[in-house]
Amino acid sequence: MKHPHHRASGHEPDIEINKTSKQHFWQHPQFTLILYLLFVIVSFQFWHEAAGIRRSEIPYSEFLEHVERHEVAEAVITERRIMGTLTLTEKGTGQPRHFYTIPLWNQELADKLAGQGVRYSVRNEDNWLSNFLFNWVLPFGVLFLLWSWMARRVGTMGKGFLSIGNRVRVHPDERPKVTFDDVAGYDDVKQELRETVEFLRDPTRIRKLGARSPKGVLLVGPPGTGKTLFARAVAGEAAVPFFNISGSEFIEMFVGVGAARVRDLFEQARAQAPCIIFIDELDAIGRTRSAGPTMGGHDEREQTLNQLLTEMDGFDASTGVVVMAATNRPEILDQALLRAGRFDRRIPIDKPDVVAREGILRLYADRMPLTADVDLHVVAQRTPGFVGADLENICNEAAMHALRENRERISLDDFEAAIDRVIAGPETRQRVLSPAEKHRVAVHESGHALVAVTVPTGEPVHRVTIIPRAIGALGFTLQLPVTDKYLSTTEEMQDQLAILLGGRVAEELVLGSVSSGAANDLERASEIARTMVARLGMSEALGPVVWGRQQQLQYLTSTPTIEERNYSEATAEAIDGAVRTLVEQARDRARAILDERRATLDALAAALETRETLDGSEVTRIVTGELAT
Repeated sequence: MKHPHHRASGHEPDIEINKTSKQHFWQHPQFTLILYLLFVIVSFQFWHEAAGIRRSEIPYSEFLEHVERHEVAEAVITERRIMGTLTLTEKGTGQPRHFYTIPLWNQELADKLAGQGVRYSVRNEDNWLSNFLFNWVLPFGVLFLLWSWMARRVGTMGKGFLSIGNRVRVHPDERPKVTFDDVAGYDDVKQELRETVEFLRDPTRIRKLGARSPKGVLLVGPPGTGKTLFARAVAGEAAVPFFNISGSEFIEMFVGVGAARVRDLFEQARAQAPCIIFIDELDAIGRTRSAGPTMGGHDEREQTLNQLLTEMDGFDASTGVVVMAATNRPEILDQALLRAGRFDRRIPIDKPDVVAREGILRLYADRMPLTADVDLHVVAQRTPGFVGADLENICNEAAMHALRENRERISLDDFEAAIDRVIAGPETRQRVLSPAEKHRVAVHESGHALVAVTVPTGEPVHRVTIIPRAIGALGFTLQLPVTDKYLSTTEEMQDQLAILLGGRVAEELVLGSVSSGAANDLERASEIARTMVARLGMSEALGPVVWGRQQQLQYLTSTPTIEERNYSEATAEAIDGAVRTLVEQARDRARAILDERRATLDALAAALETRETLDGSEVTRIVTGELAT
């Protein structure tokens, strides 16, 4: 994962370590196998030669004489020799006489020698040692070297086949340079982790009190909140080696590889204690085990999880090894991982508040040339719900925007453009709207903005634009909260419904018809109304009762939920009726506001159609009649 809130200190690339005892080449199992193969080959060769000794060699000229006298019973001809049997018998045995000879394939020379009555033989100048080396030792030596090279590439030499690829990483100098000073905000999380740091620095203090250190610390939070960065900061504060491995790197196609890697990881950690083992994306191997038999990848994952449970359970708390892990899906983890004695502590790392966001922005802005008008507190207020990775992206996009505008310093306008780009996507000015469409979009967005300014609990309008965006939006109205909010009242949700329906109602009032541009507004309004009725008990007709069970698919995220229906058809009809009533009441309320302030709606739409983008102060002046249109 990407690590947010990180100062610009140089990162050196991770290095891989694979601590194995040095072995001589003859101690490798591959060397023994090669020797065995050579022994079999040489034995076969000697047996074959021994079988050939019973054949007596004769000169090739004598073989030709036997052929002329019809004394050759049979012959087998190869490229290098001729073997066969004569009709003559061996003296004293009466057995047929076997022979072999080396032929002379130059027939002209053979005829010339025979014509002169020369008795001749043919010999190969092969040296048995060179033949053995080049025909047997060299090919198998090459195979052995290739095998050894491949074995080193996958990490099997001296460690067994199931330890394919040691993926454990430790930083250079075995001490990460990240500390808590490189993490902005999150004071409560830092306090929780400082206890782990104190144990790693001085484990005798906690043992004097008769207590033990936590064996495991599980960091839980949405993606991009800095879980990995916190783990590095703990290692940096404690000045101990930091072993980092991803949960997915334990899993391979071979069953047993993951378990072997877990054993190797803990073996290395014990050798370098005190230290920290950090497993990122723990849910890759820590999912709840199934009840029935499994095969394939699931079986491999469960064996890896079983080995991890065994290693953590067998940990001696006094060894100074702390296991840290990070996940954004704790609800799917096996309960055996979460029990006391394994991951003793679960520390939630939620999205940062406005103070933490400002601190994160300052970390990145320290290395950026900013103009005097840049107020990072204002930027933090305009980025509610953003995590550290998003804030880093905003700073980068602001710098890129300044570069596109050929400016040497980054201004507040660059940050505004970056926020709009991250929220709504880049502008697509090549998508030219017709005058009628542009007027309709301006009326629609003006309806949203005017209702938002009018309702008592509406959040301030920050920007209204009708410039098309890459995500498909033809315009948008951006509202930003003054402070971070953690709950909503009935009045606030009703006001939100009216704001969402303001665009559609404005089209209806000004243009006499509605368009497909309100599709997303209707979807969001219907979802809010159904939540009010079925989940929050905000309907007088149905009372303070929760209807249906919802199971969230992913923790601390906006992932859709699965709803289990536990009510009758009559109740379902009542829920549908209550939802429709809430939406229609919000529509009537928006119509009443826009009817009453029709002149302001027209003025706002005209200004927006002309300027294409209005900021919050301009919207306020138009609404109060201070800006001539």
